[in-house]
Amino acid sequence: MVHTDIHAESLDVFTITNVKEGSKWLWAHCLALYVITLSACVLLYSEYKSIARMRLAHITKDKASLSHFTILVRSIPRSSEESYSDCVKRFFTDYHASSYLSHQMVCRSGTVQKLMTDAENMYKKIAMYKSPSLNQICEPCFSRCSFCGGTTNSFKKLSDDPERVEEKPNLDHLTSKDHLNSDNGEKECAAAFVFFKTRYAAFVASQVLQSSNPMLWVTNLAPEPHDVYWSNLWIPYKQLWIRKIASLLAATVFMLFFLVPVTFVQGLSQLDKLQKLFPILKGLLKKRYMSSLVTGYLPSVVLMLFLYTVPPTMMILSAVEGTISRSCRKKSACCKVLYFTIWNVFFVSVLSGSAIDTINAISSPKDIPTQLATAVPRRATFFITYVLTSGWASLSSEVIQLFALLCNLFYRFVLWKEGPSDFTLSFPYHTEVPKLLYFGLLGFTCSILAPLILPFLLLYFFLGYIVYRNQFLNVYVTKYESGGQIWPVVHNTTIFSLVLSQVIALGVFGLKHSPVASGFTIPLVILTLLFNEYCRQRFYPIFKSISAQDLIEMDRRDEVCGRTEEIYDQLHTAYYQVSLMSSDVSKAEGPSNSGTTDSYEAPASKSGLANPTFETVPLSGLRQAITWLSMLTASQQKNQPK
Repeated sequence: MVHTDIHAESLDVFTITNVKEGSKWLWAHCLALYVITLSACVLLYSEYKSIARMRLAHITKDKASLSHFTILVRSIPRSSEESYSDCVKRFFTDYHASSYLSHQMVCRSGTVQKLMTDAENMYKKIAMYKSPSLNQICEPCFSRCSFCGGTTNSFKKLSDDPERVEEKPNLDHLTSKDHLNSDNGEKECAAAFVFFKTRYAAFVASQVLQSSNPMLWVTNLAPEPHDVYWSNLWIPYKQLWIRKIASLLAATVFMLFFLVPVTFVQGLSQLDKLQKLFPILKGLLKKRYMSSLVTGYLPSVVLMLFLYTVPPTMMILSAVEGTISRSCRKKSACCKVLYFTIWNVFFVSVLSGSAIDTINAISSPKDIPTQLATAVPRRATFFITYVLTSGWASLSSEVIQLFALLCNLFYRFVLWKEGPSDFTLSFPYHTEVPKLLYFGLLGFTCSILAPLILPFLLLYFFLGYIVYRNQFLNVYVTKYESGGQIWPVVHNTTIFSLVLSQVIALGVFGLKHSPVASGFTIPLVILTLLFNEYCRQRFYPIFKSISAQDLIEMDRRDEVCGRTEEIYDQLHTAYYQVSLMSSDVSKAEGPSNSGTTDSYEAPASKSGLANPTFETVPLSGLRQAITWLSMLTASQQKNQPK
């Protein structure tokens, strides 16, 4: 049964366009806008307060964070008389003598670190074989054995000779002090990690200007060791502003270039334009199921396929900016993807869909609210299908981990070997957070204009809570902590969504000739902006800095508990580039082979603290890995066919 007043191809009857001009029902929409705004502000305040409390608990936890004692110094002035290391030691000994502890130079990623990475990967692959000496190795073959289904090189003969198993080549020449220092003296960068005796001293040093020239001795609080993005530390500080501008320009060009596929996608929803451009499709588009497919489902699918290229591109641009931590890189990429999604998927989709014949749809800024008020209700069908394709479908792929599943199938049935066993997943903030915030924007803007989308969004958020809770508990591995730095982005985006929905509602009430409803909407916009400013003054400083009260109390607590020397010992090797890369190897070896670290001494008597990177690193993991590599190479050479 088909309702005679409702067209099968349109959902306009469920939008605000079905309300007549000057109707009293517009008051209900205005009241609903007040209720939605009030509820959102209450939830935002309580959530901001809760997350700020959790951040303070994370900062003041019992286990000391080594990053609180450390600052990153960049743009160290070059001197022909002394090395960077000696320059850092002299500067901080002169001007921070009472609080300076030691420092660690940053070196360029060179051959030694590449060898360390290769040795670590090889060690992980052969760690399961504690004493194998391959006496006979079959030639690799891509055909399966017809008896049990395994590959022909899966049968190996193990040696019973214990002396051959325990034989290890002499690697002392690789770890000699002269060899390491000669390689790294020329690779020191104008950056260093400087350690202080107290958290308060490190924080003060990171905030004050160290030199009358603001381009020299630039200091920042260091990220935690596993959060450091080593590839960007050697970048000269004077290049950072150029890199940021270039990254911004590249992102802008990419956004403008993306207008072409977005406009094309929105053109699919207008059959009359398609029939004029492609007359050959007239007969095909007259069929009801084809017209429904092309105008309803196909645009959102094509747009979603184009959007898969956005997160990797923005991640590359964020890395080019020169961020010093992995969390800052992901946060920057998250913001770029969010801006891109809001601009291209919402504004361009809406405006190009309502005025596809002209590129100057937004040439007059004062007409934007009116254009949005006219266009958003008409795009309700597209937004609903976008929630179905990009939202519900993404949850199912999130559960099954489609990419990891395909990689596993490729390893098993194409290469006929087990996949990498040490592969772990981390939550893709730059992909999922912008998607969630964009769906929130759709919910706020369409709540009083096209409320039919709300059940689809509510079901998405309900299923998303279940799915992501399972993923966080059982799938994703947290490799570093950022202390809730993403939440201010979430809060500001939600406020923007609220204000945008109010501005669009203001335009709708103006088009419907309801001056009273329009007049009551203007104070709502002002109150929302005032609420955002209050939250910014009340909570945002907690996410931007650390209070002196908390820092001093933590320092006193460490002195009372006697943990100061233990923290100094941990700082001794916390920011070594090679030790961080080989930490998994040391864990695999166990405590007996993890190496030892010298006890801490004062900077004046412990010159090794100022030497770059390699001098006091425990190399047992590297030694063990190279041992197995040597044995494997020798065995392969022995068994080569002559």
